[in-house]
Amino acid sequence: MFGIIDGTGSTVLDPRFHRVIPGSARVERLWSGSRWAEGPAWFRAHNALVWSDIPNDRMLRFDALTGQVGVFRQPARNANGNTVDPQGRLVTCEHGARQVTRTEHDGSITVLASHWQGKRLNSPNDVVVRSDGSIWFTDPDYGILSDYEGNKAQSEIGACHVYRIDGATGALSVVADDFVKPNGLAFSPDERILYIADSASGPDPKDGRRHIRACTVADDGASLGASTVFATCTAGVFDGFRLDAEGRLWASAADGVHIYHPDGTLIGKIGIPEVVANVCWGGPKLNRLFICGTSSLYAIMTATNGATWPVVAATV
Repeated sequence: MFGIIDGTGSTVLDPRFHRVIPGSARVERLWSGSRWAEGPAWFRAHNALVWSDIPNDRMLRFDALTGQVGVFRQPARNANGNTVDPQGRLVTCEHGARQVTRTEHDGSITVLASHWQGKRLNSPNDVVVRSDGSIWFTDPDYGILSDYEGNKAQSEIGACHVYRIDGATGALSVVADDFVKPNGLAFSPDERILYIADSASGPDPKDGRRHIRACTVADDGASLGASTVFATCTAGVFDGFRLDAEGRLWASAADGVHIYHPDGTLIGKIGIPEVVANVCWGGPKLNRLFICGTSSLYAIMTATNGATWPVVAATV
């Protein structure tokens, strides 16, 4: 049975939290039945959300008008992260095929990246598109560690990088090679910062990063400069995240969604009764936060709006 989640509330850690979550807002469970829900992407023209169910090798579609959920694509090559480009096309990271694809308006699929210097990618995980049309994605090895989320295999590259696909030429380049397990990523509203999660959680201290780094985007818009640790996860590890129009970062965690002010302060949490993998803004006004929580799709109305391409960060 779906509806309001009883006993699930918010944790207020800073008064600024009240600016983004209305007092009457409640978390809704919209659907359940996934093995690992991931990669939500909102299509404004269709008033619908598409997301991945990685182990079940399918993508699902939620119709916001009717509340109905159906299969969008199956098999889906163990699709993980998704986003929508400025032309309204679906861009997808595929664990199983170890590639990044774009679904064209006619339904055909274009492979955007599959190899780096002649070697197969590991298992592209999450993806964002910049306003210039360039596509940025992370490539950890989660999809080749076992057959659960992809196909078990050895890494040909031998490392986990962050990549950029040039919007004009399609050329692939490495923009960050110092992450252990690069995962979720998102641009600040003005696109001057690329936030990237490192979800490494191994026993070795150097591998237990569990943080999000803020990386400066160079003036050429094609490379990254200095980076700093923006936030460290206090419950599990960060996976996917998105920013609102005023630069706050809404991150997935083991106990729900963690909300960070642009200055790095954790201002509050939205409690979810499952481990959260990713979030996405949707609705006609982009003020409804969709939440992928392991087996279920959740949503909550907010007092802020999701970031779009590009906007000048407001003073908060």
